[in-house]
Parts: sequence; structure tokens; C-alpha cells
Amino acid sequence: MKIYLLLLTLFFCSLSFAQNSISGTVTDSDAQSVIGANVRIVGGTASTITDGEGKFTLNSTSQLPYVVEISSVGFVSVKVTISSKNQKVNVILKDESNLLNEIVVSASRTPERVLESPVTIERMGIADIKKSASATFYDGIENMKEVQMNTSSLSFKSINTRGFATVANTRFMQLVDGVDNASPLLNFVLGNMIGISEIDVQSVELLPGASSALYGANAFNGILFMNSKSPFTSQGITAYAKFGQTSQKAAGSNDYVDYGIRMAHAFSPKLAAKANFTYMRGTDWYATNYDDKTVAGRDRSHVNYDGINVYGDEVTTNIKGVAAGLFSAGAITQSQYTAFNNILPNYNVSRTGYNETDLTDNKASNTKIDFSLHYRPFGNENLEVIWQSKFGYGNAVYQGANRYYLNNFFMQQHKLEVKGKNFFVRGYTTTEDGGNSYDMLFTGININRVWKDDKTWFGQYAATYAGATLAGSTPENAHIAARNAADTGRLIPGTAAFKSAFDKVTNEASVLSGSKLVDNSKIYHSDANYNFKDLIKFAEIQVGGSYREYQLNSHGRIYTDKDGPILYNEYGVYTQLTKKFMDDRLKFTGSMRYDKAQNFDGNVSPRVSLVYSGGESRRHNFRASFQTGFRNPSTQDQYIGFDVGSAVLLGSAPDNLTRFSEVLPVSTATGQAFAGGSTVTINGLNAYNNSYTATSVAAFSAAGNPTLLKKTNVDYVKPEKVKAFELGYRSLIEGVSVDINGYYNIYNDFIGNLNVVAPLYGTAQDSPNATPSATDLGFQSVHALSTGNFRAFQLYTNTKVEIESLGFGIGLSKKVYRDFEVGVNYNYAEFKYDQAKDPSFEAGFNTPKNKVKASFGNEKLFKNFGFNVSGRYSSAYLWQSSMVDGMIDAATVIDAQINYEMPKLKSTLKLGASNIGGKEYAQVLGAGLIGQQYFASWTINP
Repeated sequence: MKIYLLLLTLFFCSLSFAQNSISGTVTDSDAQSVIGANVRIVGGTASTITDGEGKFTLNSTSQLPYVVEISSVGFVSVKVTISSKNQKVNVILKDESNLLNEIVVSASRTPERVLESPVTIERMGIADIKKSASATFYDGIENMKEVQMNTSSLSFKSINTRGFATVANTRFMQLVDGVDNASPLLNFVLGNMIGISEIDVQSVELLPGASSALYGANAFNGILFMNSKSPFTSQGITAYAKFGQTSQKAAGSNDYVDYGIRMAHAFSPKLAAKANFTYMRGTDWYATNYDDKTVAGRDRSHVNYDGINVYGDEVTTNIKGVAAGLFSAGAITQSQYTAFNNILPNYNVSRTGYNETDLTDNKASNTKIDFSLHYRPFGNENLEVIWQSKFGYGNAVYQGANRYYLNNFFMQQHKLEVKGKNFFVRGYTTTEDGGNSYDMLFTGININRVWKDDKTWFGQYAATYAGATLAGSTPENAHIAARNAADTGRLIPGTAAFKSAFDKVTNEASVLSGSKLVDNSKIYHSDANYNFKDLIKFAEIQVGGSYREYQLNSHGRIYTDKDGPILYNEYGVYTQLTKKFMDDRLKFTGSMRYDKAQNFDGNVSPRVSLVYSGGESRRHNFRASFQTGFRNPSTQDQYIGFDVGSAVLLGSAPDNLTRFSEVLPVSTATGQAFAGGSTVTINGLNAYNNSYTATSVAAFSAAGNPTLLKKTNVDYVKPEKVKAFELGYRSLIEGVSVDINGYYNIYNDFIGNLNVVAPLYGTAQDSPNATPSATDLGFQSVHALSTGNFRAFQLYTNTKVEIESLGFGIGLSKKVYRDFEVGVNYNYAEFKYDQAKDPSFEAGFNTPKNKVKASFGNEKLFKNFGFNVSGRYSSAYLWQSSMVDGMIDAATVIDAQINYEMPKLKSTLKLGASNIGGKEYAQVLGAGLIGQQYFASWTINP
């Protein structure tokens, strides 16, 4: 026992002896504190960062003496030798107008200077967040080169690079501390709703373009990495509060609140923990685009109006065909039918819809909570175990095929990770709950049906129109009278009756009577990586892999999962080799990844790149890369079976086509004779194998010529492929930081949507017979189209036409006078697609050809005072989506902020404004125009 106690005493004494602590302050040449400077032991693993006063404390087990390096973006690094325990280190960093020595990890999964990155990479650090003139750091990402933001809601913004994206961006990944933020149900990121707190951000790294070779099939257009601060190196309590207003012509001026707190503490060199809480609340941008979805110039006065932000008017019927329905139902006599049939016009009439502003409270909010526990068994970074839990809750509007109000939407993630100097192993799960979310289109449709069913409404319309015409009214006045009569009893927004109907509809999931979105889907994911750099010396070699399983569970509301969850899995493995040649001037990186998804054959993604560092100081860096990438069809592409009113969105997995089924009524006696009854049961096979392309149906409807009809001939959706070529150059030339890049992509089997129309009877065929024949199945299909006996579908498939995209960009920054810094970047993007070869296919490039962004600021204008102004311009471009197509106008946006440091209070005050004096602008056709936002913030640092 005595020996045991002696050994135990010696053990703890050795630990006490090994532990040493240094502290100090880091300032610049103007004696201003340098916040967020990195302090690390050269050749070791211990590191920390400076706090809001430029102070730091670094605990280490390294044996004396050792060397500490202090570095920060825009300054020359300094090395200091530590020769005694508890040594005080006070360092002055000299300015360096160069952002190219920043260390990034994402480009090659290993630390390297931005200069040596084999692909284009953009970075935002703590200092950049402080300078940002945007209301949030996430909004500020829009000012990074190549970034395009698609704003669906004040609290839901989707990031993309290099084209081909809507709000539902399944081509772009967002990782927070290595965890994919994508929704299990939707397969894309919901902005920063479960992302990261502004005061917990350590760095943001952006990789534009395909990155499938290292990060898998979803990293097709790019990846955003958001890395949080460690509680070992960033301790204490940090808090912020923002208050301001949003201003929009439609919504007026409304309060905006955003506040948060971060608490972190290292209980010992082995154990640390942190917690974050943030809350944001505001009024959303009102969506008030009342243009017709399909016909330019059409307004509410048109009898078949279908407004973009109006819902319920999607219900439409051929008013002439109503007479037959009234007669078959016994509502009118034979003579009345004859009169009606002669009077009623042969075109469609739509029901009167409700504005979006009547169907939502337009409140946007987001609450984020996260906790993490960090354990280092050896008291250093050589091994760390992390448990992290994240929770996101809020309200936002998501725009897909329709507009959906995510009301009390809830999402949570839990991660367990073990990482060390050269490896990591992590597993996490993502779970979501749709809360009280609903589809605004079906809300409008079914509120209408609460007070009057469709048959009654159209019957009253037809009868009143006929009566008014017989009484001598003009067609215009007859339509007005008909709508007024049919709308008798219409529920008025703001009344108790309307509120009662709204509550009833939004709490019912069936699209026949409700609009509620139900979702309890999950993701289980694991991945691992090992770097052999300490074992293999001739080159740096990495290996890794990942596995993911989806559990889709919308209870039949969105996916075809009414009989139980749909299970789907995918996995991948990769390796990478990095080697330097020519006195380390030439860096070669080669990687390869194999991915296999449940319903598809495996795919291999190789990438090769070269980086050459020229010049005496090695600051002229040229890069070239080639890679092939692919994108597996998303779970939506395969398993969706979602009725959106005007059509059914239908995934093409073979089992999905047979699982989707619906019973539809057949109108007219002739149609019922052809169909063999008053109803027909159809499934997904009808959509793919017995349908006409929507473009040919539109041509047939306009000309009345059946020979214009074309049978749908598409394959089931399969993986999309890309060949990506990129060249780039980075350097510092006479104090000017220069970054130039160009890319060229070739896409094959591009995934997109195809609209088709399936007749409820007959057989679809090219140019069917127009001559009436009861036994001709082609003629029967024409009859079905002519009498409204059809079902529209939106299919997920691939175009056989090759698509090309290309672009280039240049970024320049420089300190022009004292501490004034100016930056500007320009990006050009275009794509090539021969629409004539596949007229029904929409590529959806959705990207301006020209984007210009600029900034000007000085964080040391005078003592403790700084400012920044940023501006961006984007040219007009075509927007294509499953909801609506049209042009997005050109826009110029100016943001600005001023900030004041109060060192004694460890605080920063900031006044900021977005879109100062600017014109309201759109980023998503169908979403609200973006107005102005003003705010004041107070941040307290530890």
C-alpha cells in the first residue's frame, strides 16, 4: 500500500512538474489589441487564441525550452522562445497586407496555407465577422467571392456557388464541426437554423465547385465549413444583443431582435465544456408578387388567373364542361343543358384565391441551443473525445414546388467524435419534426372548400354566367356576375369564421381537406479519416470513408411512406496522396473516392491537382486541377410522392412507382365509357410509361391538333456526372493580394424535372389519331386530355443533352492608405444547353452572368473606432424552378457599419444597415422582396 501511494504521489508530481503556463498580450503597431490571434507551440499540439483585450493564457506539458508562434490574419507572424514557467509574453505584430498565409484544412483535409490550396478556397475569420456590415455573420458570407445567396425568408437563406440551384439546394453541403446540416427529409440545408452561433465561430471556409473526391456525392457545387471555437482555448462568457428594424413597402417597419450567449470553461487540461444559446425574431419579407404564374401580363381580372403569391386559384376547370356535369347530376334539364352548352365558353375558369399575407402571420424566428463536452485523456490535442448536441427551432418560409410555412419546425443533431493529431472518427444522428408546418397552396385550396365545394362553386358560376348572357350581358360582365354569385359565402380573412377554417385545414394532413406537413425523418451518419504523415515519410497519405442511412418518415404526406418509414443507405471510401517536388515548390495532390448508393451502381471520383510556388519568396502560386464528380439522386428524386395541387411530384425508384397510387374521378359519360367506370386507379407507372410531355400538351391545347402530342420517353433517374477543370493564381504583388481563377464544367446525365400529363384512359402515343373511334386507344387519350380527364406529374429524370458551364473570377485587396483597406472581386458565369434537343427539360442555372462585390473600411480609423462599407451588384438573370419561371432583375446593394471598442467593459458597439437607401430586390422569384435592415449591437467578450 505504501509503495502504491508513493508511485501515485510521484505520478501526480510528475504531472505537476510537466504542466507550465504562459500568458501575455498581443497588440499591433498602434497599441491596439489583436483579437483572435493564434498562439501555438511550434512542433506541439497546444494552442489558444487571444481574447477581446488581446490577452491569452497557454497551458502546456511541453519540456522547456520551447518556441511559441503568434500569428493573425494580416500580420507578420512572431516566434518567441519560452525558457521558464509562467513566463510573460507581450508581442507586437506588424501589419502584413496579405491574406494568403492563412491556414485552411478543408481543401485537402489537412492543414495548409491558402497559397498552397489545390483548389479555389475562400475564408472568413473572427476579424472578418467583426468587420461585416451584415446583420449576421451568415448574411455576410454573401460578400465572399463566388457566393450567391437565395433568400426564401428572413430566417432561411440558401448558399450556392457556380450555378444550378434554387432554395432547395441539394448540390451544396454545409458542415458545422464536421456535421452535415442537411434536413433528413428535404436533403438540403435550412440556412443557419441549426448551424452555429455568431460568437462561437472560429472560422468559415468555402470550397466552390465539385468536391466529390473527398467529401462524397453531395459535394457537387461546393461546401461551406463552419468551425466553432474550442472551450479549451476560448473560455469565459460571451454575449451579444442586437435590436433593429426591417423595412419593406409591403410589410412596413417592424422590430428585429437577435441575442445570444456563449459559456465555455476548461475545468482542467483534460476536461472542458461549452454551451450556446441564440434567439432571433423578426417580421418576414412579405411575398406580394401577384403576377400570373404562367402568362405574362395576366392579372386578377382574368377569369383563369393563377397568381404567384395567391393560393386557391390553382383549382380550375373548363367552364363549358360544367354543363355536362350539371346535367349528369340532375341539376339541369336537357333543354337547359343544350342552352348552357351553346352559351358557356370553351376555356378554363379558376376559383378566387387568397393572398399569401392572409395565410401566414409572416413571423420569422430561430432559436439555437447547443452543448458540448470535451475530454482530453492526456491533457493535450493528441486525443480528444467530443460529445455535442445541437437543437434548432423556429419559423421560416421554404419555397419549393409551392410555398411552405415551417411553423415551429424542430431539428436536432447529436455527435460523438474521437479525434487526434492525425485522425478522427465521428458518428452523428439528425432528427427533425415538422411541428405545425403547412403548405400554403393547399391551405388556400381547402379553405375555399370549407365554405363551398368545387362542384358547387363552378356550377353556380356556370349557371349565373348563362343566365346573365341570356339576359343580355356582355361576356365580361357575365363573368363578373358569375364570380360574385359563386363567391357568395366566401370566408373573409380576419374574421372568426376564416380563422376557424384556417385552423381546421392547417391541422389536417390529407391534401383532400388539409395542408399540414408531417415529418419525423432521421439520418444516421458516420465517417472517419486517418493521415499517415507520421508513419510514411515519402508522401502524405490519407484514407477515409463514410456511411449514411436515411429513415424517411412523412407518414405518407410527402413521401410514399404511409405504410412505414422508407430506409435508404449509401457509403463511400477515399484515399489521397500529397507529395512535394523541386525543393518543395511543386505540390502534387491526387485523390480517389468510391461511393455506392442503395439503388445505383458504384461511382469512382478521381481528382489530381498541381500547385507551383514561383518567385524568390514563393508567393506566385499557380494551381491547376481536374476532377470528376457525381451526384446521386436525392431521396426526393427517388421516393417523393407529393401532391402539390397542379401536379404530383413523383420520384422514380421502381418500388416508389408502384407504391404511389390514387383514385381519380372521370367526368363525362363518354369518358366513363372509355375508362370502364366513374373512377380510375393510377400509379407512378402511368406517369413514366403512359403520358405526354407537358410542352406537347400545351401545343395541342393551343392549336387543337393531336399530331403535336409527343409521348413521354424518359428513363428513371440515375447519378449525374461532371468533369471539372480549374486554373488559378494567387499572389501578393506590390502590396496587392491577387486571386484569379477560372473553371470549365461538363455535365452528363444532368438531373432535373420533366412535366408530363397522363390521360386517365387510352394509350399515349406520338401523334395519335384525331378521327373519332371508340376502339382507338390513341383517340381515347386525346379525348381524356380534351375533357380534363388527366393527371399532371413532375418527374425526376436526366437529360441526355450535355450541359456546359464556365466562369472566371478575380479578387483584389490592398491597404491603400494607413489602415484603410479596399477589396473588390468580380465573377462571370454562364452555361450552355441546347434547349431544342430537349425542349421539356429545365436546367435551372439561376445565376447572374456578372457579379461584382467591393468593400472599403478601416478598423483603426481612430482609437477604438472602425467602419466598413460593402457593396455588391448582380446582373439580371432567368429564374427557373418547379414553382414559377421568370426574370430576376439586376440589383445593387450597399451595406455599412461603424463599431466602437470599449476595452474597459470588454465590449464592442456596432451600428449597421443593409441595403442602405436601395431599391427592394428579389433573389428568389416568388419570395418577398428584400428591403432594408437596420440594427445596433452590443457584444461583450470574456
